[in-house]
Amino acid sequence: MESLSSPELANLSSIMKSPILRASAVAFLFLAPVPARAADSPTLEPGATAPDFSLPGIDDHTYSLADFADKDVLALLFTCNHCPTAQAYEERVKRIVSDFGKRSFALVAISPNDPEAVRLDELGYSVHGDSFEDMKAHAALNGFNFPYLYDGATQTTARAYGVVATPHLYVFDRERVLRYVGGIDDSENGKDIKNHYARDAIEALLAGQEPPVAKSRVFGCSTKWAEKRGGGAKSDEAWAALPVTMETLDAELAKSLAANKTEQLRLINVWATWCGPCVAEFPELVKTYRRYEKRGLELVTISLDAPGDGKKALAFLQREHAGTGPVTADSLNAEGRTTNNYHFTGTDKNALAEALDPEWRGPVPHTLLVAPGGKVLYRKTGEIDPVELREAIVGSLGRTY
Repeated sequence: MESLSSPELANLSSIMKSPILRASAVAFLFLAPVPARAADSPTLEPGATAPDFSLPGIDDHTYSLADFADKDVLALLFTCNHCPTAQAYEERVKRIVSDFGKRSFALVAISPNDPEAVRLDELGYSVHGDSFEDMKAHAALNGFNFPYLYDGATQTTARAYGVVATPHLYVFDRERVLRYVGGIDDSENGKDIKNHYARDAIEALLAGQEPPVAKSRVFGCSTKWAEKRGGGAKSDEAWAALPVTMETLDAELAKSLAANKTEQLRLINVWATWCGPCVAEFPELVKTYRRYEKRGLELVTISLDAPGDGKKALAFLQREHAGTGPVTADSLNAEGRTTNNYHFTGTDKNALAEALDPEWRGPVPHTLLVAPGGKVLYRKTGEIDPVELREAIVGSLGRTY
């Protein structure tokens, strides 16, 4: 039976607080068939020979073991973009590559995950997902100094190596015999490291010696096998079942929302059904909200539709599933509010703009990311750049535990 990783446990805890999501989760646990997954793919044991592979890299070169035949020591690191543990290790991995780079050593990273098997709420620690194109962007953003290969299309290599989590490290000698398998070290957050498994194994093998440790436990995010794709569909269904409501708003309430006297990160979007760019970007805003909601992001929408078009605005919000997630619902209750969707029905839009954001010149869409206490972290008039917005969100919430 597969154990749950730390982010999966956090997601389950949040789900079980909501009656609607709890019902969906229970139904899934008892009615969904249990996939075979990787039961037939045991992790390689020390002494095994490295299975060959043919995988595309983010530089669009196809790699195999032969590309590293001149190296005495080869480390294969199965990692990914979205996992907070994997991200926590990235700087340490880059330092390993730099420190051993002038010696007969190479490290190759491989993403084992099927990107369609990763739920939106599992992306709450990352800017990018786990697709091949996302890998290119993630590596560029974080300055990777090693090849980064994609196995998500077939997961053949991940199954051959028996990858159970990201990150999962395999260190091979000159003959490509596995001499160490497990974690990079014994500290996910990089504090109080007692065992530098990767460094010690590499150093020993380069010196012609036995690694002091041949095998260690692996901590991180479970491999996202293709069989997990059904989890995303279940999550989408549960979200679509959430009720969507809307209330009226005046300048005073807008000012209060902008002040953000909560512990939540607040994403505020001013829009209208008659605004083409507003309609075009709205699905991305909902996806962004779902992605980070469990970490404390809330989405506030303010419609500028005519006072008599409230039903039209609400119908749009319902079609786009602009509901309220369980963490947001708790925050709303604490504030004494019942919704995060509003309709401005006043006549003085200048007063609204001054109350919400004095720098807003009036056009829509207009989007703000507001930190607790009211500091604006991101401001955009016109369609958002989703990556820039996610970078601002993750910059505030953090990429790791």
